[in-house]
Amino acid sequence: QVKLVESGGGSVRAGGSLTLSCAASRGTYTTYYFGWWRQRSGGSREGGEPVAAIGVDGDPAYTDSVKGRFSISQDNSKDTASLVMNDLRPEDSGVYYCALVHRRKRLTGMQVLGDMAQATYWGQGTQVTVSS
Repeated sequence: QVKLVESGGGSVRAGGSLTLSCAASRGTYTTYYFGWWRQRSGGSREGGEPVAAIGVDGDPAYTDSVKGRFSISQDNSKDTASLVMNDLRPEDSGVYYCALVHRRKRLTGMQVLGDMAQATYWGQGTQVTVSS
């Protein structure tokens, strides 16, 4: 069992920045890929969307609406992942979840993004609110 804990959410004005962090309770690098998911409509996590992911060899991928504004990274030595969010917009508001996708084979970042709905582990979520 792996526990994921997110931090770094909060409230900002449009155009501002936030950095989300995710810490895993034990080593994950060789077994899982990190990803970030968000739920913008206030419903269940399952109704959300993948935002960013890191695939094999550190290959990053992003959903179109955040490309050029968000940046995902991970620190394998610390079993942590981060999501730097710049130029935030009101439509970025929502609950952001850290996720671990099973590393069953070598996957590109885009493939991890596509598989994230079936992630093995999820964090509890952190709220991001962007006001206009």
